Amino acid sequence: MQWTLVIPLKPLSRAKSRLSDTAGDGVRPGLALAFAQDTVAAALSCTAVADVAVVTDDERAARELAALGARIVPDTPGSGLNAALAHGAAVVREMRPRTPVAALNADLPALRPAELAVVLGAAAEFSRAFLADAAGLGTTLLAALPDGELQPEFGIDSRSRHRGSGAEELRLAGVDSVRQDVDTGDDLRAALALGVGPYTAAVSAGLLIPGF
Repeated sequence: MQWTLVIPLKPLSRAKSRLSDTAGDGVRPGLALAFAQDTVAAALSCTAVADVAVVTDDERAARELAALGARIVPDTPGSGLNAALAHGAAVVREMRPRTPVAALNADLPALRPAELAVVLGAAAEFSRAFLADAAGLGTTLLAALPDGELQPEFGIDSRSRHRGSGAEELRLAGVDSVRQDVDTGDDLRAALALGVGPYTAAVSAGLLIPGF
């Protein structure tokens, strides 16, 4: 089974504000873009992924991610993360009604294609399933088979909301790269320890991060 991934990305100028203790205002947009570039590149290299749709209105991000092979979907609702994901999934399903769809965070710079394949393989056993983030409170991936709707509930405590909405939680070992999203300096250090992709490595090399 091959999946279409829907990846949301807010305007880079407003991205990753919680990284202010690690990256200055002039660096964060480029860092957020690098996270997305590494995420998209790894996803497109995954054998379980047919294509990737990025929902964004950021012109720079759209240009750079399209160059990697992503399909760009304008964020027509403009009403936040979950509306963007629902819109992206609807656009995908309009073109390919029987495709399984998974929402994936754009800030997974250490993403490994083989680990993503394991997660998607496990998700294929359920009509709707999700993977919790490394902190155990949020969600990094939410998947729905062709017979199910995505019903995204991302945001604060999304793990409990997705579980409460009936999605199956995927309890998998050895998929740390799919869990490690980056919101804070500690998250970035954890991702660097796992080994990030080339775009994030290049941008983060200029940051003063203890231990790296």
